[in-house]
Amino acid sequence: MIVPAVAIAAAAFHLFAAGVSPFTALVQRPTHLAFMAVLGFMGVGVRVADRRGWQKALAVLFASGALFSCLYIITQHQALVRRAGLPTTLDLVGGVIAIVVVLELARRTTGWGLVAVCLLALAYASLGPYLPGFLAHRGYGPTRLVEHLYLSTEGIWGVPLGVSADFVYLFVLFGAVLDVAGGGTLLISLADRVAGRTRGGPAKTAAVASAFMGSLSGSAVANVVTTGTFTIPLMRRAGFKPYFAAAIEAAASTGGQLMPPIMGAGAFIMATWTNIPYTRIAAAAAIPALLYYVALLMAIHFRAARMGLDAAPSGEREAILPRVHLLVPLLIIVVILAMGRSPMRAAFWGVVSGFVVTFLRAETRLGVGQALDAVRAAARGAVQVAAACAAAGIVVGVASLTGIGLRMSELIITLSGGHVFAALLLTAVGSIILGMGLPTTAAYVVLAALGAPALTELGVPLLSAHLFIFYFGAISNVTPPVSLAAYAAAGIADAPALRTAVTAMVLAVAGFLVPFMFVYGPPLLLMGSPFEIVLAVLTGSAGVTALAAATMGFARKPLGLLARAALTGSAVALIFPGLVTDGVGIAILLVIFSQQSD
Repeated sequence: MIVPAVAIAAAAFHLFAAGVSPFTALVQRPTHLAFMAVLGFMGVGVRVADRRGWQKALAVLFASGALFSCLYIITQHQALVRRAGLPTTLDLVGGVIAIVVVLELARRTTGWGLVAVCLLALAYASLGPYLPGFLAHRGYGPTRLVEHLYLSTEGIWGVPLGVSADFVYLFVLFGAVLDVAGGGTLLISLADRVAGRTRGGPAKTAAVASAFMGSLSGSAVANVVTTGTFTIPLMRRAGFKPYFAAAIEAAASTGGQLMPPIMGAGAFIMATWTNIPYTRIAAAAAIPALLYYVALLMAIHFRAARMGLDAAPSGEREAILPRVHLLVPLLIIVVILAMGRSPMRAAFWGVVSGFVVTFLRAETRLGVGQALDAVRAAARGAVQVAAACAAAGIVVGVASLTGIGLRMSELIITLSGGHVFAALLLTAVGSIILGMGLPTTAAYVVLAALGAPALTELGVPLLSAHLFIFYFGAISNVTPPVSLAAYAAAGIADAPALRTAVTAMVLAVAGFLVPFMFVYGPPLLLMGSPFEIVLAVLTGSAGVTALAAATMGFARKPLGLLARAALTGSAVALIFPGLVTDGVGIAILLVIFSQQSD
């Protein structure tokens, strides 16, 4: 009974803060982490539950430590400001406990990947004088390190956890309310209307549904387990092999985090970090996200054609009208954001209106049990995000304390010789490596601190630079050897994990191409005249179609190696803006496809 009580209290606190009276940062963020940590150590949103007696006792100990360290900040934050720079023994004890608790919570929710990055960051802060070359710095002792990470808003209580506390929880709650009321069924039904009766229809339905759901969930893995349970069996029955069905779901779910209007927690952090209005970020992200899904849908189409699959026959479809009113809250969120109001206020009204509209029809009406299910589901998703954000705050805190971000920027600029394309390649590779095993939110935070400054210094616009690393942080979910979304989908499909991951990476190959396209073609981010934007969309669509045909080895007929190489060259030519490169890319595409005619 404790878990529902804490989950309800957490929902009430966040709704009160968003809709009635906001709290200061050093009250809102510690309170948020206290709720999420207690739920996490009680087994909500973690990978493995504690079953033995000593494990449960240890979980209680960690939960108690979380409460102490969070309540200490809440009750003492004004006194801490007055004695800044002179921490007491109790201040440091609370800080050590908080760091240990955050690391353990991150381990339980996201695995060892993020914990390893945090431990490396702490070691880097301590061993600075002993490191070689550009890595060296003055070094910081335990007291200074704990003070920076715990007693200020530069570490654990920094921007990442602030975003989680202010509105990510509310958006997760919003998605949970709609899902319990039948929103997931509605989105899949809508996706079926869009693509269900075309060649490879069930797979295209999965892609479109995951785009809808992924925008709300903010987690590729959560998206996989939500929609994949329905879509993977549908794809298998349509004729796709288990590993390929799982790969489609993983690639589609990963792209959901790139799809406006919500885009998960990373976009909110980007807005806070860059001081760019969230509405501008969401609008700019729309065309690249659509290009990602055009590539995925075309890859599915070419694969289905190669397999000889025809369009699905007409049959019974899930009715839309009994649940169509569940789209109203999403529309309300979009309107409020477009009016320039804060994401916190938009999320508040989204949750309130979402709960109200469920009572408009009997099919969606929430009973007490269903409302509790929604609160529990929100707690599961929010615990994972809060743990990732708090742990990422440790990395960001170390980066701000030691100046490693500037050093990484200098290294990227030096290795690239000042050439933008080389710097983009280095940043992309580094983003994929650092993003492996990390949730997208945590990956973006780490990469924004380490990689974005180099790109902006070389002249890449601020929004383009941050969206570039956001894309590669997200795409790490399907990049072997650590492909969390692909592994989750493989588990549902009972398919080989590594083969699923490799196939998902191939299907998501547009995610590696599109970021370069919008860096070199700002009109894709709505930076340009209407003519330039339309031209960029058309050439970009042609480029990702060429890439999809090359990766699947099929257009109208099977493609040979030479034709696949030519189409890959066409896609690359269409990356760079200009009439000459666009003309070359289009010409190659037309020649290859014309040779495919019967």
